[in-house]
Amino acid sequence: MPQNAERTNKKSDAENQSVRTFFRIDGMYSASDEAYLEHIAESQDGVVAAEASYVTETVRIDYDPNSISDDDLRDALSTLGYTAYLREDAATESTGSASTTRQSREMDGIRKRRDDQMLDMRYAAGLLFGAFLMVPYVAVLYPAHLATLVDWESFQIFEGAFQLDSQGAFVFLRLYFVLTGIIIFFTGLPVLRGAYISLKMRQPNTDLLVAITAISAYVYSTVAILLGRNDIFFDLAIVVAAAVTAAMFYESSVKQRALERLTELTVSQVDTARIYTADEATAEVDVENLTSDDLVLVREGERVPVDGELVDSGCSVDEAIVTGESLPVWKQPGDEVIGGSIVTDGAALIQVDEGATSSIDRITTAVWDLQSATHSVQRHANRLASRAIVLVGGVAIVGTTAALVSGSSASGSFLLFLALLITTSPWMLGFATPVSVASSLEEALSRGIVVFDETVFERLREVDTVVFDKTGTLTTGEMDVIEADAPPELLADAAALERRASHPAANAIVAAFARETDSSGSASSADEVNSEPDESLPVRTTEFTTHRTGVEGVVDETKLLVGNLDLFEEKGWEVRDALESHALEARGFGRLPVIVGRDGAAEGIIVVGDEPRDGWNETVRRLGERGTEVVVLTGDDEEATDFFRQHEDVTHVFAGVSPEGKTATIRRLKSDGQVAMVGDGTNDAPALAAADLGISLGGGTALAADAADITIVDNDIGAVETAFDLASAASRRVKQNNILALLYNGITVLALAIGIFNPLTAAIAVIASGGLIAANSQRELIDS
Repeated sequence: MPQNAERTNKKSDAENQSVRTFFRIDGMYSASDEAYLEHIAESQDGVVAAEASYVTETVRIDYDPNSISDDDLRDALSTLGYTAYLREDAATESTGSASTTRQSREMDGIRKRRDDQMLDMRYAAGLLFGAFLMVPYVAVLYPAHLATLVDWESFQIFEGAFQLDSQGAFVFLRLYFVLTGIIIFFTGLPVLRGAYISLKMRQPNTDLLVAITAISAYVYSTVAILLGRNDIFFDLAIVVAAAVTAAMFYESSVKQRALERLTELTVSQVDTARIYTADEATAEVDVENLTSDDLVLVREGERVPVDGELVDSGCSVDEAIVTGESLPVWKQPGDEVIGGSIVTDGAALIQVDEGATSSIDRITTAVWDLQSATHSVQRHANRLASRAIVLVGGVAIVGTTAALVSGSSASGSFLLFLALLITTSPWMLGFATPVSVASSLEEALSRGIVVFDETVFERLREVDTVVFDKTGTLTTGEMDVIEADAPPELLADAAALERRASHPAANAIVAAFARETDSSGSASSADEVNSEPDESLPVRTTEFTTHRTGVEGVVDETKLLVGNLDLFEEKGWEVRDALESHALEARGFGRLPVIVGRDGAAEGIIVVGDEPRDGWNETVRRLGERGTEVVVLTGDDEEATDFFRQHEDVTHVFAGVSPEGKTATIRRLKSDGQVAMVGDGTNDAPALAAADLGISLGGGTALAADAADITIVDNDIGAVETAFDLASAASRRVKQNNILALLYNGITVLALAIGIFNPLTAAIAVIASGGLIAANSQRELIDS
């Protein structure tokens, strides 16, 4: 058998028996880190594929467990300053299980803070030693060089003041060589590592430009001192390493503040389950220990831990977090109950499904799969550096060759070679890029828009279609009474009856129309009472029965029926044509019509609904004006979406879509262009991760925030449009700062050409270029 064919067969066999695991990696900062870690992983025997994402600080690896272990992979990835941790909540394709536990999130936070503390320490060391070493330059060396450039009498005292004899040169060299070396190789270690990786991967980047400049200045200064010269660029080496590290520190601190703005507003998972034992007692066990033989008891208001089949009796279940359906669903014995949903009425006895997994678990796995695969392609930020490296090297080699041919000494030619590297390398791009990114992210944060990934703004500018989830995104996600047309006393009686129910619509009716009698016998208005029943008050409801579509009972000796049209038809109660038409019309706007009646006849209607969020219309309109297509995606039925279909700027509406269907829809839309998804719930997380750009409202779940590229903290849907404005302005800022970064090279190359290149002119170039970049970065991107 040919060798290539044999290798192909072995790989195919490995893929068939491979498992998948995820590693958290501390020390990932750029796309270069992604490429290097993927290279390390894929070079290991038994590894089928590897995908890295510096955005999520995650490496996903498919491997053959018979050839290599998790520990071996972890050790291989823990190299060159990276530290790998096997994620406790990682998934394998064979089981498809995962869990985002509170403990693992806390550990991620601890590791992130520790990583930032190390960067802080590097920055502090550079600042401390750099400030100390700059004193002689400012006090003596800069004035000495200025005296050689100008004929000002006041500076003549400095002329010749900095001459190095053999003893002075030795002391100066030893001091500056050691301390500057500490700054370059300790403070600037992340930059040097990035430069090393770029060489190893043959992908030049801005880190390489910075390293070339700093090391060239360091070597030039060492040789200059040994030759007795005073054009010593230790200061430039210090500034280059410290400035770029400071820019990284600034960027990291902004991202850390963004992280601190986010909180887990919803806990989507259950760590323990209450199993129903043979002697009809209950016992709590860890969810991971459940088997398909177990019966799980879930009480009213609790979250279902795993998928299973309902047994014993019916109950009402809120599946919004998984399906996106805003209204609870009535379940009967034999129906499937989704893990992650909430029992809102009654109690559920559930037979655990085979595998004892939860829909939340599968969604979590899908999020990580999509995240790790999505961002690894964002590796074009260093194309400019790649071109610059060729130019810088070519100029240095040509210039040095010309000097040697013209009779220059070897030492002089070598210093010229280093000087050409120092002056022509556009290292300031390594400073401008993180400063531009950090300032843009910081301005977004100040406007309640949390962004972690610097490629987000670039991807946002390329978006052709914005997909909005309906429930909780375009709408508030909360049930409220929109309108009521019924006698006031009937509304109060309906609220008294609904006190016994636990449906979200019942809560809204109670909050709006509850009327209680205090101890003096007077009635209090709905605005003055709490929606919770007061057991000390006289009992008005003497009979109560709950149905799948409403409730009935006796309040103050009057027979009441409160529910939808189907319930009134089932009970044979009379409903006027006008009332029925009103109910059907309300349903078309995505609202829930509740008919109220007494003694056999319907007398009024209460419309309960999940109202559109403030500002949604303006946001959709402005996106339409940009030429962006707007799509509405929801788990609700067709009738609940008619309101959005009527908007002139809404291109498409897809209703009744499951979480898996949302992801599939996003993928179909991506075939026609760049797609952004706006959502708020756990059920939106896979779609958020699958989209080219995910935007999560801050009131949503932690999983949705994890899956998104942008999180809007204050639930302001208008911030979606603001994010687009920031993206356009951020692009202009990056271009401006890149031009300003080249000002350094313009000044130093000119100074070298006319023979006045020295530490003073280099310092002027750094201050001019860096100062303008800093000033430009502090300007507001858009008007408030």
